[in-house]
Amino acid sequence: MDISRPDIKKKKFRRNLIWAVMGLVVLSAAAVGVYRLKPAAPTVDASTIWPDTVKRGPMVRQVRGLGTLVPREDSIELIPTQTDATVVRIRALPGTMVTPDTILMDLADPQLQQELLNAQLALKGAQADYKSLQATLQSTLMDKRAAAAQVNSDYTQDVLQAQTDNKLYDLGVISGMTMNASKNKAEQLTAQHKISLEQIEVNQKAIEVQLASAQAKIDQAKAQLDLYQKQSDALQIRAGISGALAPLATPVQVGQHVTVGTSVAEVIQMDKLKAALQIAETQAHDILIGQPAEIDTHNGIVPGHVTRIDPAVVNGTRTVDVALDGPLPPGAVPQLSVDGTIDLQRLSDVLYVGRPAFGNENSTITLFRIDPDGKTASRVQVKVGRASVTQIQVLEGLKEGDRVILSDMSRYDNTDKVRLD
Repeated sequence: MDISRPDIKKKKFRRNLIWAVMGLVVLSAAAVGVYRLKPAAPTVDASTIWPDTVKRGPMVRQVRGLGTLVPREDSIELIPTQTDATVVRIRALPGTMVTPDTILMDLADPQLQQELLNAQLALKGAQADYKSLQATLQSTLMDKRAAAAQVNSDYTQDVLQAQTDNKLYDLGVISGMTMNASKNKAEQLTAQHKISLEQIEVNQKAIEVQLASAQAKIDQAKAQLDLYQKQSDALQIRAGISGALAPLATPVQVGQHVTVGTSVAEVIQMDKLKAALQIAETQAHDILIGQPAEIDTHNGIVPGHVTRIDPAVVNGTRTVDVALDGPLPPGAVPQLSVDGTIDLQRLSDVLYVGRPAFGNENSTITLFRIDPDGKTASRVQVKVGRASVTQIQVLEGLKEGDRVILSDMSRYDNTDKVRLD
């Protein structure tokens, strides 16, 4: 027969309660400890990062932009038509290498050919009129000279007779009436002789004026003929310079009628190209005329210098023209894509590091500095100054010899330390 023992049940209940309370306390303490633990630093694959070392020394500020090779203004020969005409033949296509005398296309203008023929006939008519007038005037002049010669002969004879009669009068051989008659006749012929000489001089001047007028008509006819001849010669479109035939924005076709002044061909001198770079407007404000530059044609690098900065901003960029100072490498043609680098400033003694993925100049950025053990990297605040294409000046936060991670670490913005594996 079992005997009931209430005191044993109470002891057992207390013991179980104590163990339960102790277990609860231990679990709570463990939970608090785990909660207070800092999360483990994330791991970064060391082979995927882009590290660099902080250095001190000279730094060249540069800007870079993409662009194309384009013809210089003095290397383009744009050929317009001289008259209204029709394209009858095209002899050369874009890309053809040409010389100044290369015929690019043939035009036809029947009306011009008729005007050229009329001008030729007009010139011949003016020349014939000149010769006819010259002959008429020379004949008139000869008549005047013949009459003057007769007057001169009579004048000479009567002067001698007057002198003789005067001596005879002095000797008393002839009367005074006879001597006066001879003297009056001599004086009359003297006046006639003078008038005849003046008539010849006036007639010669009149001949010069009339012949000059006729010559002016010849010159006018000749100028008209030269104009039509030049327009006729221009129906054969020639290159004018050595270079390559370039495509027009609106190419002409055989059978097309073109009006005077229409551009029918364009020739480019291939050794006179420049680079037109598109530079971000935020970087273009420090560019100056004459600054040195380098143009990478992907088949060689050509030195150059800045010659023009477009004042207008288009799609966030400004066009900067760079003249090429060296010979062009093979394959350099208009519209070839190029990379250009412009030197803005040379800083002599500065602390600098490679430009990080996200790092604007004159700002404060955060970088992960690799710890001395090389196994971890810690976040640091870095104040940077002037920036270049691949480098940026360090003002505060780093010292010479520090190694930092330049690649994009934005995924670790919530942690101050990473492990490098």
